Amino acid sequence: MKKHQITALVCLVAAAAIAIYSGNLFLSLRKPDKIIPGPGVTEVRKLSDYFSELKGTRGDSDIYILKGAEEGGKVLVLGGTHPNEPSGYLSAVIMVEKGKVSTGEVYVIPRANNSAFTHNDSQEASPLYLHFDNTKGEERAFRFGSRATNPIDQWPDPDVYEHAASGQQLSGSETRNLNRGYPGRPKGNLTEQMCYAITELIKKEDIGLTFDLHEASPEYPVINATVAHEKSMDIAAFGMFELDMIGIKMQLEPSPVNLHGLTHRELGDYTDTYPLLMETANASQGRLRGATNEELALTGKDKFYVSAQKLGMLYVPYDENGHPIEERVGRHLQSIQSYVSSYNDFTGETVVLENLPSYDEMLAGRLGDYLN
Repeated sequence: MKKHQITALVCLVAAAAIAIYSGNLFLSLRKPDKIIPGPGVTEVRKLSDYFSELKGTRGDSDIYILKGAEEGGKVLVLGGTHPNEPSGYLSAVIMVEKGKVSTGEVYVIPRANNSAFTHNDSQEASPLYLHFDNTKGEERAFRFGSRATNPIDQWPDPDVYEHAASGQQLSGSETRNLNRGYPGRPKGNLTEQMCYAITELIKKEDIGLTFDLHEASPEYPVINATVAHEKSMDIAAFGMFELDMIGIKMQLEPSPVNLHGLTHRELGDYTDTYPLLMETANASQGRLRGATNEELALTGKDKFYVSAQKLGMLYVPYDENGHPIEERVGRHLQSIQSYVSSYNDFTGETVVLENLPSYDEMLAGRLGDYLN
């Protein structure tokens, strides 16, 4: 065999090896993370139980139900609306693995947009997974996904996305953004069908209070904030008093009447639930960041954001300590408990959620300490 033939053969073998590795990695992203339900979970359903057309698609997702011995109100928690905002997803996972309910019912969907967990946003160099050690030293891995439904599951994007219920027009890529598709429609695209299934769940189960957990970049004005529909304002305002006493500073933002498709607007308009959306500060979401790697997503430490803070460019305090995942998850979990308490007072519908770490406990420990 001549030298150039050997070189060509080596290149061919190398290319085949790379293709096989890349293909296996690509396919592995479709495998759901392992979530280990704790003793508080009394039942597991699927989104397709509320809209059968989702069955067998990557838009279907698990719904974990924590039902107390005493009858009471009902709460829904949406994590993973945007899977590149990990504190929302991981807060929901901790609720499933550690939470208990003595009165009422809590429905938790950790992967609200299941399809978006199966890929990453292009040209962002995002990590594929976030890793944690539990108290036994066992490693747990969770996907760092995309903001939008996987284009393999829904394609092509239109030039202009028109929100079906309102006629509002947005960039075409927003057609795959779960938080632009509510209240959804049964004959729509996959993202709209997921929105429709969640809306149907709220209606059929008579969900009284709905949380949508998010993260935002430090230079985004609506950060460390709760966005509330006008009918949810009193619940949010009184819950914020309790958060302030705990040491959590929270902005309260009204849901814009003319911005459609979002949970805090459409779920309030189209269902009887009281919707609240919460944002924590995540440097890996921003445009001023350095390397977008696992360390940044977990620690929130970024020298460029420290410099931006000194220049007055940010809407949240930022120093060398960053905003670690424990702080961000702690904010979400503590806020859920405070707003549930406020909901109980305002409506007389009691939900008692127990066994979740407090904000101070999350700050003092490691997130992995609260994983099974």
